[in-house]
Amino acid sequence: MMQSCIIGSGAGLPERVVGNDFFSYLVDDADEWISSRTGIRERRFASPEESTSDLATRAAQAALIDAGISADEIDCIVVGTSTPDMILPATACMVQKEIGAKNAFAFDINSVCGSFVFALDTADSFIRAGKARTALVIGADTYSKILNFDDKTTAPLFGDGAAAVIIRAEEGEKGIITSFIRTDGNGWPLIQVPSSGSRKPVTATTIAAKENTFYMAGKPVYVFAVSAIPELIQTVCNKAGIQPADLDWLIPHQANLRIIDAVSKKHDIPKEKFLVNLQKYGNTSAASVGLALNEFRQDGTIKPGQLVLVMGFGGGLSWGGLLIRF
Repeated sequence: MMQSCIIGSGAGLPERVVGNDFFSYLVDDADEWISSRTGIRERRFASPEESTSDLATRAAQAALIDAGISADEIDCIVVGTSTPDMILPATACMVQKEIGAKNAFAFDINSVCGSFVFALDTADSFIRAGKARTALVIGADTYSKILNFDDKTTAPLFGDGAAAVIIRAEEGEKGIITSFIRTDGNGWPLIQVPSSGSRKPVTATTIAAKENTFYMAGKPVYVFAVSAIPELIQTVCNKAGIQPADLDWLIPHQANLRIIDAVSKKHDIPKEKFLVNLQKYGNTSAASVGLALNEFRQDGTIKPGQLVLVMGFGGGLSWGGLLIRF
């Protein structure tokens, strides 16, 4: 059976490391306050000169090296991001130019923090349909560019980064087995940048009101996450004909340890099965799932033959997951 197999992965991270103490102007004892509520210890911030496509390009180049292939072999590039370099053109086209993938078609997907999962599912669909053999999937965001640094409920949560995987059609048991993606448009107001498009164009007035920065209704989003993820886990396992206990690892969107703890308890899945690195990077939005997948694939934690469920959730509201046999 032909399936999309991960043949390479890579990361693109800014050099600047920002510890929790950076936010001491917002709260007393910032390190304890942030880490106890989220599990985050530090994050990376892009420099003023760095864009989302810069980080995405680095991740793509690392993935190409890891896969041992040239950019000419890429048929399709899908970039998941909610902080594109520009409203237009697609950030994926900028990455295509930088890596020299002259034979590929390229486009962006915006499902906010769920973007990597949605992008990977889309690329897998192209491969299953026979429209591509090799695809480059990137999740990349630079939320430091859109944060309201006066908002202690959001500013300490996010970091910048990019992660890429290369998938290729191969015969055998390995690869993406099944997937599940959903959205609920009724929840779109919960996560937004109010003044950023045609609904409310950016003006001096909206900038003064900081409506051109990120907004999230934290409590409703938490409630959404802890209810949607268990349903997601069960649905994907049902589609694959397995039980959650059969999973070797789960890679959730790296948003908040409290969410992961709640899901672990609700589904009676040992916390040790959740692969987490948000303590080092914070919530990198579209990059978070890919960064964890790359890190734990590269360090040997994820071993050949193991079943891994990758899961994303975020604005839209959107959520989804893919079951992968490594």
